[in-house]
Amino acid sequence: MSVTRAWGQWLAALLMVCALGATVARGQAQQVQISEQAFKDVRELRGIPVKEFMETMGFFAAALALNCSDCHGEASGSSWANYALDSPLKTTSRRMIRMVNAINKANFGGAPVITCFTCHRGNQRPKAVPSLALQYSEPPEEDPDEIEPLAPGTGRPTLTADQVLDRYLQAVGGAAAAKLTSYTAKGTYDGFDSDFEQRPVDVYAQAPDKRSTVVHMRVGDNVTVTDGRVGWQAGPSDLTPVTLFPLVGGSLDGARLDAQLGFPGQIKQMLTDWRSGFPPLTVDDVPVDVIEGRTAARGRVKLYFDRKTGLLVRSVRYSRTVVGTVPITVVYSDYRDVPGVGVKLPYKWEVIWTNGRGTFNITALQPNVAIDAARFGRPAPQAARN
Repeated sequence: MSVTRAWGQWLAALLMVCALGATVARGQAQQVQISEQAFKDVRELRGIPVKEFMETMGFFAAALALNCSDCHGEASGSSWANYALDSPLKTTSRRMIRMVNAINKANFGGAPVITCFTCHRGNQRPKAVPSLALQYSEPPEEDPDEIEPLAPGTGRPTLTADQVLDRYLQAVGGAAAAKLTSYTAKGTYDGFDSDFEQRPVDVYAQAPDKRSTVVHMRVGDNVTVTDGRVGWQAGPSDLTPVTLFPLVGGSLDGARLDAQLGFPGQIKQMLTDWRSGFPPLTVDDVPVDVIEGRTAARGRVKLYFDRKTGLLVRSVRYSRTVVGTVPITVVYSDYRDVPGVGVKLPYKWEVIWTNGRGTFNITALQPNVAIDAARFGRPAPQAARN
């Protein structure tokens, strides 16, 4: 496997943690490795956790529609060490970071209001001349991740958050939803980090907020786990120079959210400060009701429910980096009855983040089973398979 491909797979695996999470056993201390400890030649992005450093790389990729070798050069395909070599785009990126930081410091108190995406919008070079074709064409469809509540007293009457959640609970089984307390599942995963090859996956989940996911990659297992308090990920050693690292901040908050969403009976309690009042929205030709809540760490979460079925079809949360905020979207589908419980769960979910996407398809699920507590403990660094 080339280092370029391996680096891309590792970047995707690291960024996937934003959506899936990882953890240690209760009471274990986390040792957070920072960027300059893990990587060489870090200048402008020093002092931030490895996870946030990689999310920042994803932010750059999304803002400019570039990939790893575009910035780090073709030489990065032959050795990890070559990622530390200077290149014209790396030099420009450092200058742009300083420029954007100065703008935000002078005008917004240092908050990352202006970002790379503000000007680039997916282009390597910002456009300076207005487009008449754009001016006189139909407005593009609204990005569902960006939809915001209407001002009070405007727009059509909408369901309250309680009404939307009550419809969802009824749709997934009503009182039976509370009977689901744990499950194990088997299926397949394919995504950017597997080169879109379907790979076996095992999922272990225990209410209210514990989950372990093991993707069996060709070169070794990619393990992520959460007990809702702290987090870890372990990856194959030939895909990453950092084989084990903890989750912190918004990623840990998101990991807990994903684990909680696996047990629909607790959805009303998992978030606070619920609000509705979003404008009418259709996602993939499906009219949806949108509500928003806050996690225990005050993270902002949007939930999208099929207006016809009442089922949850999408979640969007946000993770802050030193250069701006990145969205993490999860799309849920293929709801099925869980055997012997009377509750419906999505047997397919797609995770979309700033550097790729990955899809999980569950083929077998066993509810209310005993799960060894070690499944939710600190994973070991993974040795590569030949």
